[in-house]
Amino acid sequence: MDESVSALYRKLMQEGFKNAGAIEKPTMFIDSKAEGVSICGQGKTDFMNIYIQVDDRTITDVKYLCSCDPTANVVIETLCNLARGLTIEKAKDINKDQFYEIIGSSHGPIRQKVWGAIELLNRVIKRYEVKMAA
Repeated sequence: MDESVSALYRKLMQEGFKNAGAIEKPTMFIDSKAEGVSICGQGKTDFMNIYIQVDDRTITDVKYLCSCDPTANVVIETLCNLARGLTIEKAKDINKDQFYEIIGSSHGPIRQKVWGAIELLNRVIKRYEVKMAA
């Protein structure tokens, strides 16, 4: 595991996974396994569910439940922190460079996991917008 990812994971272990958990009746929900987006690994029991609460087109909360490797945990915690407080429009602009800057790495498995997190966020936002337009 990359040294900067390892340091962030150790910090999460010490301080707690602040974004872990579910949101009852979320505005948006996405399951990485159902989407076929590999963010957690290749194990049969690996999964990531992302719950997003939106009020007045602003993301007010983001939570997740997962069975993942440490790198995926670092990525999803970063996604939650990046998206919370953004409007839907601004959340669509979250990009890989923001992750790499916060995490301090763009090497190895971090790239695929960042791509997966961004892909999941954009898919669930697109579905939300279609639903709201209907």
